[in-house]
Amino acid sequence: MTVVPAAGRHFEVSMPVVVIGAGAAGLVAALAARAADVDVLVLERDPVPRGSTAMSAGLIPAPATRWQAAAGIVDTAELFAADILAKAHREPDACVVTHLAETIGPTLEWLADAHGLPFDVITEFLYPGHSTYRMHGLPTRSGVELIERLSAAAEETGVMIMTDARVDTLYADPDGRVRGIGVVRPDDSRDEVGCGALVLACSGYGGNPALVARHIPELADALFFGHEGNQGDALVWGEALGAATRHLSGHQGHGAIAHPHGIQITWATITQGGVQVNRDGRRFADETLGYSEQAAAVVAQPDGIAFTIFDERIAAVARGFEDFRQAEAAGAVVTAASIPELAERLGLPVATLTATLCAVEAAQCAKATDAFGRDFSRTPPLVPPYRAVKVTGALLHTQGGLVVGTDARVLRDDGTALPNLFAVGGAACGVSGSQASGYLSGNGLLSAVGLGRTAGLVAACAVKAKPVPRGDDAHAG
Repeated sequence: MTVVPAAGRHFEVSMPVVVIGAGAAGLVAALAARAADVDVLVLERDPVPRGSTAMSAGLIPAPATRWQAAAGIVDTAELFAADILAKAHREPDACVVTHLAETIGPTLEWLADAHGLPFDVITEFLYPGHSTYRMHGLPTRSGVELIERLSAAAEETGVMIMTDARVDTLYADPDGRVRGIGVVRPDDSRDEVGCGALVLACSGYGGNPALVARHIPELADALFFGHEGNQGDALVWGEALGAATRHLSGHQGHGAIAHPHGIQITWATITQGGVQVNRDGRRFADETLGYSEQAAAVVAQPDGIAFTIFDERIAAVARGFEDFRQAEAAGAVVTAASIPELAERLGLPVATLTATLCAVEAAQCAKATDAFGRDFSRTPPLVPPYRAVKVTGALLHTQGGLVVGTDARVLRDDGTALPNLFAVGGAACGVSGSQASGYLSGNGLLSAVGLGRTAGLVAACAVKAKPVPRGDDAHAG
């Protein structure tokens, strides 16, 4: 990935707004620019738009939405922002946090009204770190459905999407203004396209082992359960243009990827009362702190393996998610009528597993807090038949990146903005801080969708030389 001087270069084709990456961040940015009546070209390296979004559950946290109101849920942007900052140890930019907390609800309602996305709010269980029910999803609870609906909306509104198009070069002026991009095709042919504004929506660097080893050494040997296109392109380009970076060690992990099936197991299996044990049949952490920080805890166990244990009551909740249904269909979910049978099926020492699960039951019956600090007062004891999944920990997505302001413009170290460069989603520094424990469920798509709409609107206004609308008008259209 290179940045080349633009001096003397002529672009036969030019677009007002160019977006690199057709995940949720890029497609929402494109939809917002089109709503402002600006032509947009989206470049996607894959044959079809998918990206990291398609590998997620497609859930987006938002406060004060009409879906919450219909369910009788009281929530505010202030409460949501406080939850984000508390989980991330108050490391993120508070202004960006507030901006996202205030605008993500109207953004979801815009996607529903303008583009027909049928969101609803999940009320079956509370995600770690959230004060109330605010996770919104589509009927299948699948990122595949989210990306397919966004892709369809983009096509319907006239967004131009070029697939099998890998951007390898930016052409820029000495002041950092990007004049165009170079694209390589599968047959090694090349295209060059000029741009008025460029939105980097090409995700993070989780698929780049060298960058992971440098910034997240604790997961250097862990499974990468993200999109292979996450090679750090935006990070490399941004730094070459003089952009500031922040929280590059921040990431979203997951402590329950079915092994060897490679299917993400919903954390509802834990929040509803399930536990994890290692190959010795022992628990090793407070699993309810969050699935992101649990990734490193699982990877640190013998062979990097753990077993998520729950029961049929919890499985019934988990079946609301497409991934879990796929895991059952693939045979990843083991069923046993008793603890000894469960130990045998999992290959665990029966005496140790029995002692572990009896201790969990005692804590649940007593509504007590255990030695790891886990509060068992809100979940009933597990009852047979038991369910279990052999899992490993994984890196899903990096959360640090290029520093952006509330307008999604990429900033230099001195706080000034690069002339026409925007970053969203994994390309931008998100709101999770520098640690895995700072990741609040849904932060990835919060940044992707929230900053995506902001970037599309601001970029469109910039190329039209019009002021950005303020207040409620900034999210009209």
